[in-house]
Amino acid sequence: MLAMLTRHLPYRLRNRIDMGRHDRAIRSILDTPPIHPSDDGVVLFSMIGTAVVLPYLVAVKSLWRQLQRGRVVLLDDGTLTPSDKAVLARHCGDPEIIPIGSIETGEFPQGGCWERFLTILDRRQGEYWIQLDSDTVTLGPVPEVMQAIAMNRSFTMLGGEDGSIGALPLAEFAERLYPAGPESGHIQARIESRMGEMRQDTDWRYIRGCAGFTGFAAGGTGRPLAAAFLAEMTRLVGEREAVTWGTEQIASNFHIANEPAPILLPADRYLNYWGEPWSGDACFVHFVGTHRYDNNAYAEESGKAIATLQAPATNIAA
Repeated sequence: MLAMLTRHLPYRLRNRIDMGRHDRAIRSILDTPPIHPSDDGVVLFSMIGTAVVLPYLVAVKSLWRQLQRGRVVLLDDGTLTPSDKAVLARHCGDPEIIPIGSIETGEFPQGGCWERFLTILDRRQGEYWIQLDSDTVTLGPVPEVMQAIAMNRSFTMLGGEDGSIGALPLAEFAERLYPAGPESGHIQARIESRMGEMRQDTDWRYIRGCAGFTGFAAGGTGRPLAAAFLAEMTRLVGEREAVTWGTEQIASNFHIANEPAPILLPADRYLNYWGEPWSGDACFVHFVGTHRYDNNAYAEESGKAIATLQAPATNIAA
């Protein structure tokens, strides 16, 4: 009944109500056992703030239960309170928390998750870094991710079924997904549809991925490649547009596509939620955007994950 009453409210107000209701539904995550991190070459990394502490704990604990490895590193968006940090210390093994203001962006944009991306590029030399959004739930075993870590190959979720075409040369990607030529509208469509106009003296590739769950292999490239791609984005759409929200995900997609033999997580098992049912094979769901709270699916899957976390642990990753 409440959902019917609130669905006609402005999105921002409706979202705030939904967030509060969701937090109340998942508060029992605070009653689950803490993560016992290990310094084993894997980093579970997220950028979070005070508004998403409880959903983040569901995200990181449900993933860690399946991996049974890694340490937690957090990028504080500037809103984490001392109380938040105490909760995170208790549940995540006293994680390293990096203030967002400490990230030197240099020639790169500030905001829009660029600090998150740059932190990974700067620190991946000796460890495998997994970028995990707070609005995700791991439903079951993730063997593809385990394989990627074991083989030290980067991975990405796909942005949708059209991502299954894989990593393609830039011009071929634009021709396949935008046969009518350059588009207007969302920044991702504007840039992707113009990739055939980017410099042709490289073997650059691109994939339609999702930065909500990505793995960056240890020892990979740092900022120079990202800087070269940013310069091309800026040339195509201008400085003002190149720093808007969404360009970090495009840069992340580009970077993964140009890693050695990246692993593309199957879209029927690792998926973005658009308000529709998923198959029984799904093992990871990203509850993204305006559909996040549709059908109470996010709260229900979070509740199942919490119940699993409260059960005695077994050697799941074996």
